Amino acid sequence: MGKLISRFIFWLYGWKVGDRLKGDLRQDVMRCVMIAAPHTSNWDLIFARATFSLLDVPVKFTVKDTWMKFPFGGIMRALGGIGIDRSPKKPGDPRPSMTEGMIDLFAKNKELSMMVTPEGTRSLRTKWKTGFYHVAVGAKVPIGLGYLDYKNKVAGVGKMLYPSGDMDKDMREIMAFYKDIKGKNPEKFSVDLDYA
Repeated sequence: MGKLISRFIFWLYGWKVGDRLKGDLRQDVMRCVMIAAPHTSNWDLIFARATFSLLDVPVKFTVKDTWMKFPFGGIMRALGGIGIDRSPKKPGDPRPSMTEGMIDLFAKNKELSMMVTPEGTRSLRTKWKTGFYHVAVGAKVPIGLGYLDYKNKVAGVGKMLYPSGDMDKDMREIMAFYKDIKGKNPEKFSVDLDYA
């Protein structure tokens, strides 16, 4: 999404970008798994894409490789979509998981900021999908805590978390960050109660 359009969207709706990315954080955000939360509305994609455009973070997201073909391929690429082919490498091999596919993308790309929505749906979930954590560990990249705070109309990247290998500890830190952030539909958002 172009910067001019992103600025217009933020101006029109009265949003602002949180603290700018500096120093090491600027470098780390170019190669990370980027959480986009809360995810409670279709508007989230618009504000998230605008936020990352204004921060100069070229986020991507994964889809099945079939979505990258005609007639949707051009639109998906323009939005930042990257197709993942999960077919076995050779006949008889097991089908790779989405996590393995994403780790493979990091191996093939020097710079990659992969946007994920761990809630997995715009409906209320009290348990997050943890594949993003395993991708970060497997790819040896940090996790960016991207956020959309509709209450204060502020969006950005709050911090970078470097997985320690202690998933319980790291997930608790992630949940502590998101617990007070309000989505567009706050009743549809919950942190993962296993780690709250």
